[in-house]
Amino acid sequence: MTRVFNFSPGPAALPEPVLRQAAAEMLDWHGSGMSVMEMSHRGKEFIAIHAEAESLLRELLAVPSNYKVLFLQGGAIGQNAFVPMNLLRGKTTADYVNTGEWSKKSVKEAKKYCTVNVAASAEASRFTSIPKQDGWKLDPNAAYVHICSNETIGGVEYHWTPDTGDVPLVADMSSNIMSRAIDVSRYGLIYAGAQKNMGPSGLTIVIVRDDLIGQALPITPSAFDLKQQADNDSMLNTPPTYAIYIAGLTFKWLKQQGGLAAMGEHNRTKAALLYDYLDATPFYVSPVAKEDRSLMNVPFTLRDDALTDAFLKGADERGMVQLKGHRSVGGVRASIYNAMPLEGVKALVQYMKEFEARHG
Repeated sequence: MTRVFNFSPGPAALPEPVLRQAAAEMLDWHGSGMSVMEMSHRGKEFIAIHAEAESLLRELLAVPSNYKVLFLQGGAIGQNAFVPMNLLRGKTTADYVNTGEWSKKSVKEAKKYCTVNVAASAEASRFTSIPKQDGWKLDPNAAYVHICSNETIGGVEYHWTPDTGDVPLVADMSSNIMSRAIDVSRYGLIYAGAQKNMGPSGLTIVIVRDDLIGQALPITPSAFDLKQQADNDSMLNTPPTYAIYIAGLTFKWLKQQGGLAAMGEHNRTKAALLYDYLDATPFYVSPVAKEDRSLMNVPFTLRDDALTDAFLKGADERGMVQLKGHRSVGGVRASIYNAMPLEGVKALVQYMKEFEARHG
């Protein structure tokens, strides 16, 4: 069996040891005689899987005790509605920072529930940078401040945590959560789809401070009410059981790699290898401001766009797949999440050098 280097932006590559363990346990989980896919979410077997996954996530991210960890469904798109429904708490406005396509989706959805103040926007730079906080126009009476910590399409990432004072900071961390250590206590609520760094699609992680729970809008569906979900240990309805199991295996793997501090170093090494080559040649162009470059998603273009299709075809033939840029921006995008080994980035850079030698 030959596995490719999968640069997909999501659903993304999973660590091979996780896939192998899941395969070995597919028909019989720990002598239970059944697959995790077949387990009742109320049974003792799955309750143990669920509890271990939460414990590992709390340990890896050093989640304070006054925060709930929820395993939900609906993805980040769903959380775009969950957040205002639960966090307005009698207020009518919320601040949003617009750094790209996913921020724009969050703004659009929030406008259904409150007045949105776009406190800062990177639109003037074509979303190639993060607006400096000293230029943000924050409302001290806002219910919360929302950011997207890493824009998967544009390849910009916050390498700093905004200071929002007493106003809770909310972050969509779908594409960079678990890629490095963070201070959870700086945030009121963090949400993230699992399908980049934590597991398969279908699972959404929410980490929310206790005092922000319990004042959902009256129109909030029961399944969207964070208090009801927290009171029921994320099992108000049937949770995405198999995705939680795979996430738990991924958390174990992350711990075995040395935790998030070690993973952060690994990710910085991978990204530096690729960015250093992009900066060393005019044949390829990285559009993102250097200080805001994502460690997870690296978009770039070829100086001659007519060569892009040939570049992608050649990469596929060499076992490097899913490198096509998002349809809204084109070009090339290498997503190098936790499970992408350094060897994959080395192979990509070597291919880029060979392609340039032939076509430059």
